[in-house]
Amino acid sequence: MGEKKSKLADNKIKPTSASVEDFLNNITPEQKRKDSFVLLEMMKKASKEEPVLWNNSFVGFGIKRHKSATTGREADWMRIGFAPLKTKLSLYFGNYIDAHAAALKKLGKYKAAMGCLYINKLADIDLKVLKGMIEAGLKEN
Repeated sequence: MGEKKSKLADNKIKPTSASVEDFLNNITPEQKRKDSFVLLEMMKKASKEEPVLWNNSFVGFGIKRHKSATTGREADWMRIGFAPLKTKLSLYFGNYIDAHAAALKKLGKYKAAMGCLYINKLADIDLKVLKGMIEAGLKEN
């Protein structure tokens, strides 16, 4: 018997050719826009990659094929990224958030679910800790 082939999932969230800067410049309120540009620079510097706008809502850096341990399905996704949501900023580090348990204790005010970290504004967290989480996420991906 041959090796079982994995199924490539049709990911609904895909990279676009739209301008990341134009997208970020249209974010309101102003504090969320400013925070988004800070995250853009932090992730750009850490990843040494150019940002790509995914589905006109996520700013991502790099692409990696991820495989679900439960279903075996694969999908292409950003190595790291963020989305300026209506009420908060959602950050993605390329792995499950519980991989950053030690850093989360020092981070500040946040919420987390599976692969995402949710913060209201950058002033609520320690940016040095966040930088370490970004770098750790990149090393694992």
